[in-house]
Amino acid sequence: MAKKKSRNTREKIIDAAWKLFYRRGYDDTTVEEIIEESGTSRGSFYHYFQGKDALLSTLADVFDRKYEELAETMDPKMDRFDQLMYLNRELFAMLENSISLDLVARLYSSQLVTRGDKSLLDHGRTYYRLLRQIVLQGQQRGELRANITANEMVRVYALCERALIYDWCLSGGDYSLTQYGQTMMPMFLQGFRAGM
Repeated sequence: MAKKKSRNTREKIIDAAWKLFYRRGYDDTTVEEIIEESGTSRGSFYHYFQGKDALLSTLADVFDRKYEELAETMDPKMDRFDQLMYLNRELFAMLENSISLDLVARLYSSQLVTRGDKSLLDHGRTYYRLLRQIVLQGQQRGELRANITANEMVRVYALCERALIYDWCLSGGDYSLTQYGQTMMPMFLQGFRAGM
């Protein structure tokens, strides 16, 4: 029970922070405002995070929660390649519509200079587990190639997503990430399909 309460407190802080970052901007959001918005205490905040900058890497948690929501809404009869494209489209739409470009760029830049664990590469995340599950199912159903390991397919999928997000950030968001992803991701990953 204490573990669940602990996770809920951390999630409240993360949710509040990202709402404020989106609404007010990262630079104009203070730790005190995050604490107030989350309904937690200063002690709780600093128990989980060293400061506001530490919250940047929690964008991976936001992505994971989105993937958990999407996993529940996917049609289990849908082709697994199409499921991968669905997840990508919905994640990119969330990025475009709910998280500022500046925050995404900050996350990417912080991951480039971070020593030690990099949240975007943590293969224990929901993101990687769900992708691996879909790929394995696709291989078992004969929809995805079996001569490439599931781990390699997941690695390539994640690499393609990061590349498109990175380019979108570099371009200052001057095009629709969602629309570009709908064109490019199937093109990049077409070789995953069985019979290719």
